[in-house]
Amino acid sequence: MTTYFDDLETRSADEREAAQMEALRTQLRAVQGLRGYRDSLGLIDPSEIDGMADLAVLPVLRKSELGAAQGQSSPFGGFTAKTVGEFAHIFQSPGPIYEPGEISHDWWRVGRFLHAAGIGRGDIVQNCFGYHLTPAGMIFESGARAVQAAVLPAGVGQTELQVRAAADVGTTAYAGTPDYLKVILDKADEMGVALKITKAAVGGGALFPSLRQEYTDRGISCLQCYATADLGNIAYESPAMDGMIIDEGVIVEIVRPGTGIPVAEGEVGEVVVTSLNADYPLIRFATGDLSAIMEGTSPCGRTNKRIKGWMGRADQTTKIKGMFVRPEQVAQLVAKHPEITKARVIALREGEMDVMRVQIEGGTDASSYEGSVAEVLKLKGAVECVPVGSLPNDGKVIDDRRSYGG
Repeated sequence: MTTYFDDLETRSADEREAAQMEALRTQLRAVQGLRGYRDSLGLIDPSEIDGMADLAVLPVLRKSELGAAQGQSSPFGGFTAKTVGEFAHIFQSPGPIYEPGEISHDWWRVGRFLHAAGIGRGDIVQNCFGYHLTPAGMIFESGARAVQAAVLPAGVGQTELQVRAAADVGTTAYAGTPDYLKVILDKADEMGVALKITKAAVGGGALFPSLRQEYTDRGISCLQCYATADLGNIAYESPAMDGMIIDEGVIVEIVRPGTGIPVAEGEVGEVVVTSLNADYPLIRFATGDLSAIMEGTSPCGRTNKRIKGWMGRADQTTKIKGMFVRPEQVAQLVAKHPEITKARVIALREGEMDVMRVQIEGGTDASSYEGSVAEVLKLKGAVECVPVGSLPNDGKVIDDRRSYGG
């Protein structure tokens, strides 16, 4: 029998929309006094927002605008309801983009996902998300606290120590990127250590079908969520593994990329999210990710709409090894070396791991660019020098060749 995190998960569609629109109208009244929204939402009458179709009159907020606003004023750019010093945490993501964080109950709403993954009281969660600057570690720790699970704050790296700790404390659940659990399990096999992990809650990268199957074969149930540092949890899988259920604390639209115009249900478009977080009220925030709304509701009984999961980027920004690589970074790499005429980043899979290859036109010694690649792209990758004019003339600077399954 399915148990739910709370009653919100089984509301009727009409009840959910009415409650969310009321919350949104309240939020719109509040944000009109914030510097970040004064020009864009100052003339909007919140009382005219009565349903999902009315959201199209509100402007879309893009990450580039958020970054620009942060560069002009205090770290949060005038988009938060509290001052910097009033938040419990201040995080920095690549860009840099600064995000606030709180320690109040399930502030990022990941508890709902962990509950769906079967994690709760009595579980010990080995949290292998990073705790350094970026918020992922605290996001999942907050979620674990909401479901009353204990946390081993492991972070990333030192795999042999991770195995020993998991064995010593009796870790039952893993939280982290999809790939890193395999690294831990393989190291445990190498060390001859038996682990008790039977549940995995992953995010920060694609969960490939072959990797999920490998975990299943090891007796580990692995589910994924779709969350960001800015918005917290957006959508998550349930044991039905039939699409990703939209979280109750956000309003999700699928729009035509580069616009705020909603597409027809089932059509692929850009994910735009409104967070109903009074502390950090992001209104129609464009994620840059592609997805589509699915028909019907999940067989698990949760009644919110579902998305098909991550289906690529509206731009060419690509996540490799849990880190975003952006077209502007590739341009920075080219600008750093006058002899380079063009560069292309290629994302591949080798075994069950992400790998990055960088093709460079105009260079002669591939090894001489490895340091620049790591510095600018924030990832290590194989560098290949290719003849000038050999890269396709298609405007593509990031080529994601990984297969994401059906």
